[in-house]
Amino acid sequence: MRMQQLGRSELVVSALCLGTMTYGEQNTEAQAHDQLDFAVERGVNFIDTAEMYPIPARAQTQGLTESYIGSWLAQQPRHKLILATKIAGPNRGMAWIRDPLALTGEQMTIALEASLRRLQTDYVDLYQIHWPARKVPMFGETRFDPTDAPATPSIHSQLEGLARLVEAGKVRYIGVSNETPWGVAEFCRVADQYGLPRIVSIQNAYSLINRSFESGLAEMAHREAVPLLAYSPLAFGLLSGKYLSNPETPGRLSQYPMFGGRYRKTNTAPAVADYVALARQRGLSPAQLALAFVASRHFVGSTIIGATNLDQLAENIGALQVPLDEATLSAIDAIHERYPNPAP
Repeated sequence: MRMQQLGRSELVVSALCLGTMTYGEQNTEAQAHDQLDFAVERGVNFIDTAEMYPIPARAQTQGLTESYIGSWLAQQPRHKLILATKIAGPNRGMAWIRDPLALTGEQMTIALEASLRRLQTDYVDLYQIHWPARKVPMFGETRFDPTDAPATPSIHSQLEGLARLVEAGKVRYIGVSNETPWGVAEFCRVADQYGLPRIVSIQNAYSLINRSFESGLAEMAHREAVPLLAYSPLAFGLLSGKYLSNPETPGRLSQYPMFGGRYRKTNTAPAVADYVALARQRGLSPAQLALAFVASRHFVGSTIIGATNLDQLAENIGALQVPLDEATLSAIDAIHERYPNPAP
């Protein structure tokens, strides 16, 4: 397993990170523990979760993912693992998590304490804001609306709240998720100006059919040392190719049609078909091509992989050993030119 330092932090993380949003919905506690054991045995030391998980978010299941990890973590050497979780922000409902669901210092403390209890640990290595407090395009949206500006805590006040958690020893480092270039720049500027903790990572979607990170955020990642933790590298399973012949094939997209808006856009299917064909021409599985591409990008700090069974997890972990030659990378870029970012 390749290991790399995460930005300007002291965290040394595996190039693959185990995503866990299926735990408590598609995976039982025992299955979650099996996945965690399997990944760690193969060199993965980085685990990502969130207070709102599992997905889809529901009051009846919220927090189960962290609880399943916690019952496993209690039996592990904590210092050998890098554990990341996320605090939910406003503007997307889910009042069952907290009411108000805000990113004030008080709410951050409440959220973190609840996560620590579920995770059965006294600190997290990386605490991330799951999505911005302000309204920005995300989860498949593409247009910024300057008139939709709800009153939310400033980035300065958010950083002050996070700083208190760091000072208390309950958080080692902080990060953001689903952020924009302006957001990353502002978090860095305010931290530097006021001597507050600096973000060390950004967790955004990135895949063969969503390379929008490259146009603005890749430069931010490089110049500000804020690497990408790439989520949905298989685009909810689309890039495995399993939905091409039958859109109703059992899987996350068919089971949860509410997620289709991001991944069922006009050029998605032909782009996926071309990437699947390329993988097979090169003697690779479609999932391995997709994951190997993401893991090879200079701005990626770790690629977040998820699975609902151990066979999928083994294939995903194996993708790190797949070399992509210049001819394959050129072929990928040619498909990207035909179908640029069909599923942003």
